[in-house]
Amino acid sequence: MSKRSGAAVVIAGVLIVASAAVAARQERGGRGGPPAPQFASPEVDADRKIAFRIYAPQADAIRLTASDIPGVGQNSQLTRGENGVWQLTVGPVDPGAYRYNFNVDGVATIDPRNPAISESNNNVWSLVYVPGSDLFDTRDVPRGGIAEVTYKSTSLDRFRRMHVYTPPGYETARDRYPVLYLLHGAGDNDDAWASVGRAGFILDNLIAARKARPMIVVMPAGHAARGTGPVTGPNANEQFVDDFVTDVMPYVEKHYRVLTDRANTAIAGLSMGGGQTLQAAIPRLERFAYIGVFSSGLLGVFPSARGATPPPAPAGGVPLAAIEWEKQHAAKLDDARLKRGLRLFWFATGTDDFLMPTTKASVELFKRHGFSPVFVESPGGHTWINWRNYLATFATQLFRNGSGTD
Repeated sequence: MSKRSGAAVVIAGVLIVASAAVAARQERGGRGGPPAPQFASPEVDADRKIAFRIYAPQADAIRLTASDIPGVGQNSQLTRGENGVWQLTVGPVDPGAYRYNFNVDGVATIDPRNPAISESNNNVWSLVYVPGSDLFDTRDVPRGGIAEVTYKSTSLDRFRRMHVYTPPGYETARDRYPVLYLLHGAGDNDDAWASVGRAGFILDNLIAARKARPMIVVMPAGHAARGTGPVTGPNANEQFVDDFVTDVMPYVEKHYRVLTDRANTAIAGLSMGGGQTLQAAIPRLERFAYIGVFSSGLLGVFPSARGATPPPAPAGGVPLAAIEWEKQHAAKLDDARLKRGLRLFWFATGTDDFLMPTTKASVELFKRHGFSPVFVESPGGHTWINWRNYLATFATQLFRNGSGTD
């Protein structure tokens, strides 16, 4: 999958941009100084160990920040060599994509030797890929494409961006395709599923192996609130849902050859995006035949395990927020006809995930109303290590009974 990189710098934090510029000057040896030593970073060896390196001869301390890489955490120190190159080797690391950056004397910087990046909600990360996965690797199969799409949101009165995956052969075919709307989490933006999430590669590989139907995957921007207000919560999610229903879906249906019937429409999301998935899909069950909730549930309705104060509950133990949510959506929750058209209602959360209580409570709520949700409890926590696997598993179950063409 080809990806652009220049536009990503626009959203980078000031510290990262400034520190990257300083690091780049050091790479060149400074004004009139000797050239930097020759080295590669990151370097992945055959044993799946990763060597991270940065040339910073004047630095006092450098740490690696890479929260998804097992064993690294937030404070792994690099060691300085006599040539001014700092290094840390970690691993072996399981196959997959991992974000990281360097903390140079307290200032975050991306890796000057690595052109691969991944955007998040308020940051830019360097990206390293560890090969060895049939699902995630760049393989010699027909390739789809991912486009950055700018559209005018009438509900938010501003321009917005989304990423759209089209399957191999889309440009030369005339068929219409089923569509999956794939939502990101609170720490990310619409680039995340395409970069660190490897969504395009996953779909290419599954389609080539005939394990998934060719489909269009739409990855919208989940943060609709502006200014200093919260990026999540009832108001922010309502703004997102308004944009999604009023602008994103109509744009996709107008500009792409998508099948628009319920049987060929799916929605899924991780964390914040999983909550948004439920907020968008349950009131509009007649539009979605497949719903996927990754490491999430009814956020704000049920408590998580991350030190949050549980919502107030009456004597029965059910949070008042859940009771109110059930009342608000009673017509859709109890409509037997709509349940019959829901072909897959799929939840997956890691055993160490702080949102496991939210997931389990949400699953039980839907069971009380006669739904038959599938709940997969996997190892691991709230990381992309799980979310890529969830997407791969969910995608293989989609649109198996749809027509797939006009």
